[in-house]
Amino acid sequence: MSTNDQNAALSAALKGRARAKVLGLTFDDVMRYFFGGNATVAVIVLLLILVFLGKEGAGFFGQNQVNLSVYRKAGLEYVDMMRLPMEDFTSLTRGLNDARLVRFQALLASGKDAEQANAALAEFDAFADKFGAVAGDARGLMTDLTEVVSAVKTRVQVAADNDLERDMLRHAGREEEAKALKIEEVDFQKEIAAIKAAAGAWKPTADAMLAGLKAATATGRAAAWAKGDVLLEKVFVKAEKFAAELPKVELRMAAWNWEEPVPYSRSMAAFLFGRDWITASFWQDWYGMLPLLSGSLMVSVIAMIVAVPLAISCAIYVSEIATPGEKALIKPYIEFVSAIPSVVLGFFGIAVLGTAIRSLSQVEWLNWIPGFPMSERLNAFTAGLLLALTSIPTIFSLAEDALANVPRHFKEASYALGATRFQTLVRVLIPASLSGIISAVLLGFGRVIGETMVVLLCAGNRIAIPDFSEGLSAFFQPVHTMTGIIAQEMGEVAQGSIHYRALFMVGIILFFASLIINFIAQKVVRKYRISIG
Repeated sequence: MSTNDQNAALSAALKGRARAKVLGLTFDDVMRYFFGGNATVAVIVLLLILVFLGKEGAGFFGQNQVNLSVYRKAGLEYVDMMRLPMEDFTSLTRGLNDARLVRFQALLASGKDAEQANAALAEFDAFADKFGAVAGDARGLMTDLTEVVSAVKTRVQVAADNDLERDMLRHAGREEEAKALKIEEVDFQKEIAAIKAAAGAWKPTADAMLAGLKAATATGRAAAWAKGDVLLEKVFVKAEKFAAELPKVELRMAAWNWEEPVPYSRSMAAFLFGRDWITASFWQDWYGMLPLLSGSLMVSVIAMIVAVPLAISCAIYVSEIATPGEKALIKPYIEFVSAIPSVVLGFFGIAVLGTAIRSLSQVEWLNWIPGFPMSERLNAFTAGLLLALTSIPTIFSLAEDALANVPRHFKEASYALGATRFQTLVRVLIPASLSGIISAVLLGFGRVIGETMVVLLCAGNRIAIPDFSEGLSAFFQPVHTMTGIIAQEMGEVAQGSIHYRALFMVGIILFFASLIINFIAQKVVRKYRISIG
C-alpha cells in the first residue's frame, strides 16, 4: 500500500471515529454493536426457522391419531394381521427372483444367449412357480377381505369429508344447505362382525399354505440344481422362519378389539418408531421415521468410514511431508471436488459407479465378500461412496489448517529430543491439533447427513429398514433418507394435509439432529482443548 493510500485509510478511520463521538459512541462501541447485531440477527433467523417448522408440523400427531382410529374401527388393522405375513411371503418370492437373475446373468456371461439361458433355468422356474402357488388361496381370501374393509373405510372418509363441508357451509352462513347435507353414520359393530365372519376361513387356508411351504422348501433343498446357491439358501432359511411365525397370527386375531381407543402416545410412537412410510395408499397411509433414519445413518456411516481415513491422511501428508510442488498440486485438486455440483455426482453414480460396482460383484472369485453378487446397482454403498467424495474436501481443508496452526516450536522441540518424523506426527502434532481434526470430522458428517441430491439419485429410494440380519450385506441394499424423502414428496402434497405435516416433522427431526451434532462437536473440542492445555 502506498503512502497516499495509508493516509487516506487513516483519514477515513478518524472521520468514522469523529462521527461516532458526535453520536455519543466510541468507535469500539460501534464495532461492538455492529457485530453483536449480526449475531442477534443470526439467532433471530434460527428461531424463525424453528417456529416455522413447528407451526407447519403442529397438528400432525392429532391428525395421525384420527388416522389410526379409522384404521382400527374400519377393520383394516384386523385384516393387516393376515396381510403382513402375505407380504413376508412376497419377499420370499422376491428372493427367488434375485437368485434367478444372478443365475441368468452368469449363463449369459458363459456364452449362452437369452433363449438358451431361459431353457437352462426351466427347472428353477418350475420350482419358483410351485413355490409361489402355495399362497394362492390365502391371496384370494385377502383380496375378498380387502374389498370389504376398503369399502367401510371409504364410507368413513366420505362421512368425514361431508362433515367438514357442512362446517364450512355453516361458517359461510349457508345453514339451509348445511342441514340438507346428509352424513351416513357407519355402524362399526355390524361391519366388524361381518369382517370377522368372512375371516373365519383364515385358519384352514393358513394351515394349507404352511404345509405347502414346508414341502416346497424340502423339494428345493433336495434338488441338484439348488446345491451351493447362496441366495437360494437364504430364501430357504427365511421360509423356515416364516413357517414358525405363521401360527401366531391366529392368536393375535383372537385378541384384537376394535373398540379399544387409540391413545395419543400411539400416534407419536407410530411416527418415531414406525417401520413404514407409505403415502397415497388405497389401504392405509403410514408415517414412520425408522426406515428414513436408518437409511440416512447407514449412508453417512459408509461415507465417513471411507472419507475420514483418506482426508486425514491427505491432510497429514500435505501439511508435514509433501514438498512445496506437491502441495501446490494436491491441495487445489482435492478442494476442487467441492465445486462439482452434487447432481453431476449423482449422474456419475447412476451411469458409472453403480454399474461398475455391480459388474465387479458378479466376478466369481469375489463371492466371498458380503453382499456380492449385488442385484441392485443403486444402494447405500454407492451413495455412501459418492458422499465420501463430497465430504473429503471439507475434512481435508479443516484438518490441514488444524495441523498447520500447531506452533512451530512443538515440532522443533520434538526433533531436538531425538524423535523421528513419524514419532513427532503421532505423539506431538496430531494430539496438539486433535480438536481441529475432530471438528473437521464432525463438520464433514454434517455435510454428509444434510446432502440431498446424491442420495436421491443413487441410494435406490427403497423405503424399508435394511435387513441387518444379513450382516455386512445390508450395506448393499437400497435405502431412502430423510433429506431425500422431503425433496421427493414436498412438491406433491396438499398444504395442511397429514402428509404435508409429516414431512415437516421429518424436517424438525433433521434440524434437531444437526443441533445435537454441533453440540457434541463443541463438547468434544472443549474437552480436548482443556486436556491439551
